[in-house]
Parts: sequence; C-alpha cells; structure tokens
Amino acid sequence: MLRQAFVGLCCLGCVMTSAAFAQAPKGDKNYAVVDLKNVDDDFFYQGEYYGSLGSDCNWCGSAALGLQVVARGDGHFIASLYQGGLPGNGWDLSAREELEGTRDGDILTLQGKDLTLQVYKNGPVEILDHRGHLLGQLTKYQRSSVTLGATPPPGATVIFDGSSVDELTGGEITPGGLLKEGTEFKHTYRSYRLHVEFRLPYMPYAVGQARSNSGIYLQSRYEVQVLDSFGLEGVENECGGLYKQKRPRINMCFPPLSWQTYDIGFVAPKFDADGKKIKDAYITVLLNGVPVHQDYAIIAKTGGGKQEGPELYPIKLQDHRNPVRFRNIWIVDLSDQPDPQYCFPCQSLLCDK
Repeated sequence: MLRQAFVGLCCLGCVMTSAAFAQAPKGDKNYAVVDLKNVDDDFFYQGEYYGSLGSDCNWCGSAALGLQVVARGDGHFIASLYQGGLPGNGWDLSAREELEGTRDGDILTLQGKDLTLQVYKNGPVEILDHRGHLLGQLTKYQRSSVTLGATPPPGATVIFDGSSVDELTGGEITPGGLLKEGTEFKHTYRSYRLHVEFRLPYMPYAVGQARSNSGIYLQSRYEVQVLDSFGLEGVENECGGLYKQKRPRINMCFPPLSWQTYDIGFVAPKFDADGKKIKDAYITVLLNGVPVHQDYAIIAKTGGGKQEGPELYPIKLQDHRNPVRFRNIWIVDLSDQPDPQYCFPCQSLLCDK
C-alpha cells in the first residue's frame, strides 16, 4: 500500500469527465488557464500515477513505481519515473528516470530506457517491456497537502481569507474570491510562522522561469520560489527553492491547477549597533506538507530582493505576469521572542531553536 506520511491521495479514475475541451493555441508561451473548464485535452494525461509491477519484472528495484507526467503542448509530454512511489509518498530517493513521448488520439506513449508506458486519459498507465509484454498498471491520483485548509491558530493574524484585502497593500480579489499575485503585507514582521495556499495556472507551452512564476519574498529580501516545476528535477530556481541559493531537499510541486501549500518558519537575521550582520536568518519550509528546507541559514538576499539590513520590509507575493492565485494566508508573529521558536503541529517535527 502506498505510504502516506505527509500527503493524502485520492483516485482520479472517475473524477474528471472526457467532455470536449478547448484546444490550446499552438506554441503560445503566454497561454495560461486558471479554470478547469478551459483546459485542453492534454491536461487529462498530465498528473501523478502510482502502482505495482508483477513479480516477473527483473528491471525494477522495487515493485512500486510512481510516475509524473507533464504536458508540453500539442500532444508532447515529458515524464519522471520514480522507484518506490511518488516524491513524499514512497520514493526511495534514487535517480529518477526521464521519459518523453507524444499522444496519438486517446493514447499517450512514453518511452524509457527499458520500458514503454501507455497512458490513457485519466489513467490507467500500462507498463510494457521491450517485447510488449504487460508488466503492470499505474492508477492516477490527486494528492493534497495535509496542511491544506489549515485553520489559523490562536493569536494568528489572518492576512487573506477571501473577504477583504485590509491586511494587504495593492491586493486585488478575483470574482471567485481568490487573491491575485502582485501584493504585499501591510504590516512587517521580524520572525514568524506563515501559511500560504497557492494555485499555479496551466501553461503547457511555457518553460523555465516563464512557467507559472511568482514568489514569496520574506522581508522583501529572501524569495521562496513559486513556479510550475512539477515533474522536474527541483533546482534552486524552481518551486520550493530559495531562489538561486538552495534547492529543495525534494521536489514536492504538485501539478498546475492543484491547490498547494507553503508553511514557512522564519527567524530574522541579527545585526549589531553598527548594522553589521552577526547572525544569519534561518528558515524551515514545508511544501505541500513535506519539509524541503529545515533550519537552513540564509547567507544573503536572493535574486532581486532588497539588501540585508536591520530595517524591516513587508512580505511580498511577486507579480511575474503569470496568473498565480492565493488563498488562506495567515501568520503567527514571533517577533517578540528573543530566540524565536516555531513548530508545525501536524508534522511530528521538533520545534526549531
């Protein structure tokens, strides 16, 4: 059975219908979908799959496999195959295998080194050896973070709950009650525990930093990256990364149009009377309920952030011209603690000191 240490899963076999959907304009890198009603047909092949292989499989190191399929537009796809299960749910952290393929009608064929995978709309995935023998099947799943919908604890400040932008500067609410990118907190905080939920648009033609980009700028200095890096390696400038400084321990990015969570514990750097830094900031980050950074000392500002200093600046939700949406944002202010401690009760993690 799939290990569910941090994230929950539900089978997608009957969740999405096979009705006709809009087709993406070919090659348009700015094509961005924020509503499931407007996705193209490739969207229904993208996602996460899990299953087991038969006992006659000599190739696999373990019987369980996880698969992440990424749409690249016009029926083209890439994918990552994982031994043991999905990232955060059983993957044994061995090297992932990269696959690619195209969709012909209702079947997407992905080619790997030793295996051929045939993906059907919303699953299943049939796994074949080089002779075409069926080795097993994978089922499509929709994972959700264990911190999704987390209730603000006593003493927390609600930054955004869909009702107003009173705690934000330049905040704008969509007709559906979601927060648009490109805003900042009205008040400043030195040290804190922060909860943010975000949803990435579906942008199959976009690549790299153009693919559903935003960011959470702590103190307007340190960026925790927001990006559609689902199914990719997970490097310093991808989702979960401290921008260009530290890659996440594991790539826990979910597929676009899924609600995702960041839970961030941040302790501000310390400066002496002359403004010289005497202690780095440090941070713990949970992406979709899984620790991707723990007690990491941030050595300098990241990317386009403000230079480090004792002055406080607000938390920003970056506008990178992609329609990323946010909801359920709250913060626990720890600024009055001389040696701040933060913990995430749902995670059996020790409080950070």
